[in-house]
Amino acid sequence: MNIIAPLILFASLLLPLHSASAEEHQNSNANGGDTIVFTTLGRSEYEFDIYSLSTTHPPSISGEIRITDGESVNFNGYFPSPSPALISLLPDANLTQPGDDSSPLHLIYVTERNGTSSIYYDLVYNGDSDSKRRRRSVLEAPSRVQIPLLSNADDHRSGNTVDSFKDKPSLNGEFLVYVSTHENSGEPRTSWTAIYSTELRTGLTQRLTPSGVADFSPAVSPFGNWTAVASYGERGWTGEVEELSTDIYVFSTRDGTRRVKVVEHGGWPCWVDDTTLYFHRRSDDGWISVFRAILPERGALSTESVNIQRVTPPGVHAFTPATSPNNHNFIAVATRRPGNDYRHVELFDLERKEFTELTRLVAPESHHLNPFLSPDGSRVGYHSCRGQANGRRSPLLFLENIQTTTNDLSLFRIAGSFPSFSPEGDRIAYVEMPGVYVVKPDGSGKREVYGGMAFSTAWDPVRPGRVYTSSGPTFATERTEVDIISIDVDAVDKSSSVRRLTTNGKNNAFPWPSPDGKLIVFRSGRSGHKNLYLMDAEKGETGGLWKLTEGAWTDTMCSWSPDGEWIAFASDRENPGSGSFEMFLIHPNGTGLRKLIQSGTGGRTNHPIFSPDSKSIVFTSDYAGISAEPISNPHHYQPYGDIFTVKLDGSNLRRLTHNSYEDGTPAWAPRFISPNDVVLRRKNDSSCAFDDCHWLNKNPTLKGSKISC
Repeated sequence: MNIIAPLILFASLLLPLHSASAEEHQNSNANGGDTIVFTTLGRSEYEFDIYSLSTTHPPSISGEIRITDGESVNFNGYFPSPSPALISLLPDANLTQPGDDSSPLHLIYVTERNGTSSIYYDLVYNGDSDSKRRRRSVLEAPSRVQIPLLSNADDHRSGNTVDSFKDKPSLNGEFLVYVSTHENSGEPRTSWTAIYSTELRTGLTQRLTPSGVADFSPAVSPFGNWTAVASYGERGWTGEVEELSTDIYVFSTRDGTRRVKVVEHGGWPCWVDDTTLYFHRRSDDGWISVFRAILPERGALSTESVNIQRVTPPGVHAFTPATSPNNHNFIAVATRRPGNDYRHVELFDLERKEFTELTRLVAPESHHLNPFLSPDGSRVGYHSCRGQANGRRSPLLFLENIQTTTNDLSLFRIAGSFPSFSPEGDRIAYVEMPGVYVVKPDGSGKREVYGGMAFSTAWDPVRPGRVYTSSGPTFATERTEVDIISIDVDAVDKSSSVRRLTTNGKNNAFPWPSPDGKLIVFRSGRSGHKNLYLMDAEKGETGGLWKLTEGAWTDTMCSWSPDGEWIAFASDRENPGSGSFEMFLIHPNGTGLRKLIQSGTGGRTNHPIFSPDSKSIVFTSDYAGISAEPISNPHHYQPYGDIFTVKLDGSNLRRLTHNSYEDGTPAWAPRFISPNDVVLRRKNDSSCAFDDCHWLNKNPTLKGSKISC
């Protein structure tokens, strides 16, 4: 029978746990370097390349060309009109001259290399394959010149630990206009995303977004006078994860002045001329549609003086529009049609009000994102999963090194969830849902040690080869059957390697052992609310069970500091049921409860894990808000999570990841791992796979409308 006893009765068990280190370390590990590993849901399967189709020829497999290198993660392209400043970056200006087959293609795009994003300019030869009839599956990479357009100087000057997120580039003569997250907003749960302009010849950079404001999805007008953005303005992001309730602002591209809101509720703007904008938003009938905003040529500019017209009809979600200068004949859009699970690129005839399908006729079972048009409108570009065999053997990474700006930190994205390190650092446990796996840090020796559905992992500090995990479904109610189990990962007889430590099945999860191996802290819903409990590590709850926290709220995601002093956990106790979680600390004897960090009003701060020296915590949070319009990316349940560290006194908050994905479940390694990719294996075929935004599956009721194609 389980025993619920006051904490004072077992306080003597905790006395050996309180031991502070006598030596201070700048880094958490004695060898002078820190390693943190984290998960990005789905990111290991992103193998994006930028492709292009003609808008003047019927779409065909042989007519689709891959523009980018077939190796990096490449997305959000832009066809520039080459300026002298852009051409000056090439090793030889004669490279821009037409060859025997065709003129080279110019492309500016976002590329992820070394785990971080940057902006490149590619000059691509033999790009026009309309007459070559080459199949996508055997398409060889064309000859190319690649030029990085931005240095890391701004990231270093801002004090970032990693290179910042870059996105949505466009060219305005001598200047590159783009998104960056390299400046701290200074406020919790406030996006760092802002628009910058960098002079290509000199590298001089100025911020165009006002301080305290976040801007997304910039677009420069054809004459370069104006830049349009999606922005919350001064009211800020409120936690939206689907279609954002941003407005459209325009400002002077030269210096960011003359900023005016021109559209209420809109995103992803693009220009046809200096007075005509297209954008997307959810219509009153529930369909996401493209709209046109006509700005006045004279007089005051405001939301009242702008004429807004709906362009695409109900019956299909149409979004992320693309235009070409002075082209009033058609636009390109991404669509999600009822009954089709894939996102495709289509043209929309502005006169005839008809769609023309493009990518569905080329690759019907692949998603195609964020179209863009060439200046003359003859080509449409987009990014999609690369083909099955492009002449290269892409590596399947177990640990993807994330480039940092400090030598004392290595940062890795792991191909799995809930990683944890053995006490010696020679093995990593993680889950794949289903399944718990153990592998060496070099990627060798991977073994499944438990085949059921499980989440969270933690190694026993004194019993070699023992891993604790939660067996059962995730994100479940208090009464759902979830139990703590221990796994002997080295057991010869697998039938006896698993022991169940909790027995009532009332959502017992997130186990973490004390550093002396005597107790386990975990969360349980046995009282009707998810609170924290302690139990005997060897016998489970039959050997003793003690309640650590109690209340009509959720305390969860707990971990124990290596020095035994503290238990960190996430809790919504200040606003139960709201979905807002703050990070708290409590002594194992139930005293000393205090809040360590909060991500603004309504924010989330989850999955705290202590550093080896017990002086810092790594965690995931929406502290830096959102970095891109979610509709421009694959599906992420929480497209705002970044990895942070903080000292136990609340000082030295550091942002470690910059992207528009969902980063979570971090682990702090007990020893430094050199910052190099760990390849699990080489593969011949693309493993690219991802879900489109789940909320695009929702189709409003369509009454009597017919969509022309």
